[in-house]
Amino acid sequence: MKLSEMKQILVAGGIHLTKSLGQNFLHDANQLRRIIEAADLEKSDKVLEIGPGLGPLTEWLVAAAALVLAIEKDARLFQVLQERFNAADASAPAASGKTPEPAPGLHLVQDDALDYLRREQRDWGDWKLVANLPYCVASPILVELAQSQRGPQRMVATLQIEVAQRLMAKPGEADYGVLTLLVQVNYQPLGWFKIPASCFFPEPDIDSACVSLARRHDPLLTPSQGDAFIRIVKRAFSQRRKMMLKLLKTDWPAQKLEPAFGRLQLPSQVRAETVSLEQFVRLTRILASDS
Repeated sequence: MKLSEMKQILVAGGIHLTKSLGQNFLHDANQLRRIIEAADLEKSDKVLEIGPGLGPLTEWLVAAAALVLAIEKDARLFQVLQERFNAADASAPAASGKTPEPAPGLHLVQDDALDYLRREQRDWGDWKLVANLPYCVASPILVELAQSQRGPQRMVATLQIEVAQRLMAKPGEADYGVLTLLVQVNYQPLGWFKIPASCFFPEPDIDSACVSLARRHDPLLTPSQGDAFIRIVKRAFSQRRKMMLKLLKTDWPAQKLEPAFGRLQLPSQVRAETVSLEQFVRLTRILASDS
């Protein structure tokens, strides 16, 4: 989809984009091609797209995969997608009470994506997320999928560059924190590339990046340990400049924390920003145990 076509559709529909919804549409064909390549799509793949907008990425996905489920919140853009792809609303029942059959290869849903993910609780295990995520909800959407029982096998997402840096961060780096750990505990970072603001319409105030994440084949934690991991990580980073041991004593007894820190050779004055994912995982296993 060329930039001129985007502008023509918006003008014809009298559509004024909403900045609060993060409506910045990627129109650069080279960048769209790089996203498709990062997703490593096969003809048999099922793809979840969130925030398709006018469908510039959607048309690439439909051509490359077997099934695309695209969730769009904006009713105006949803109508454009229906007309452009001749697709039915997969979220609305037909007059007969049955869900209408959408156009082959594409299912459209009009909904708030985060609400949809939390409500539906689907098994995404054999899906891939490939999306230019709305900036305003990129982080919570990735965490929701990453922390689900069966998250997508791969997540390829375009988002603001500072979020990409947090997803890829390592211990000791300024961007390392809660988001890093809540995603990396279940997903291995594969790589990322920068996308200039000029590749979008309208141009955002910041640069963007596309990240690629692969679900870990062997989970590091059990589901019950995963709940404890979230609690530990959030508490440990609740005040970044404070000692992690002192912060964790809010939720865990000292007689359990101090031996655990000793076993992991973590100094009592250590701060969360220097503790690795592996160390957080091992600490979780100890603290979540009954012994």
